[in-house]
Amino acid sequence: MHTLTACIYHDHSHATPFAQITLDYDTRFLRRKMLETDDGQPILIDLAQTTSLDHGGVLVLADGREVLVQAAAQDLLEVTGDELPRIAWHIGNRHTPCQIEDRRLLIQPDHVIRDMLGKIGASVREVHEPFTPEGGAYGVGRTHSHAH
Repeated sequence: MHTLTACIYHDHSHATPFAQITLDYDTRFLRRKMLETDDGQPILIDLAQTTSLDHGGVLVLADGREVLVQAAAQDLLEVTGDELPRIAWHIGNRHTPCQIEDRRLLIQPDHVIRDMLGKIGASVREVHEPFTPEGGAYGVGRTHSHAH
């Protein structure tokens, strides 16, 4: 079996993808790692620097073919409440990655944050879906917890 090597990453596709790779949020942050496409083909990710792969982005193989990156469904906490901007501020103040939508926020499971959210009036429930949080400053990069 021949291993494919992806050496470039783009934030969007320019061609029909050769294959697809579905990764959770943590796995989409990498520089060099052996993974498999969704159809089982081994692929060596070997990027010039540690990169956050976005849902819908592409890895470009050494031969120019593209592999579409998809966000995998994962366990998350759905956060809702009457004061969503205030709740979002508290989540951001803890440097927690957060997917921001009109009527809800999604964060990774964390019992300390969940307890804090309950104390400020948020409703929290467990969900299982893809996680595509906001990037760092100016919409690029990643937000990391204090544990980074």
